[in-house]
Amino acid sequence: MKLNLGGVTEAGRSKQNRTGNWRYFLPVVDQKRCNGCGTCELFCPDSAIEINNKLCLINTFYCKGCGICARECPRSAITMQVERGVAV
Repeated sequence: MKLNLGGVTEAGRSKQNRTGNWRYFLPVVDQKRCNGCGTCELFCPDSAIEINNKLCLINTFYCKGCGICARECPRSAITMQVERGVAV
């Protein structure tokens, strides 16, 4: 029996659907504060963060702006800013 989960039909499907246009807030990384520990990458529910050569890279095509990365960052290197073009 298959469950209808609102369009999510299998695990790992977020890489097939660009969901970045859903967000109101965008994570911004202060690369000087970031030490590349990978905590943000570990907790990102959309796999939108990658640590490459100790740089935190956010794929905005998939980031929904949930803010988990900013809350989990032990160095407070990620802040959430209002997405450009969004009226709040």
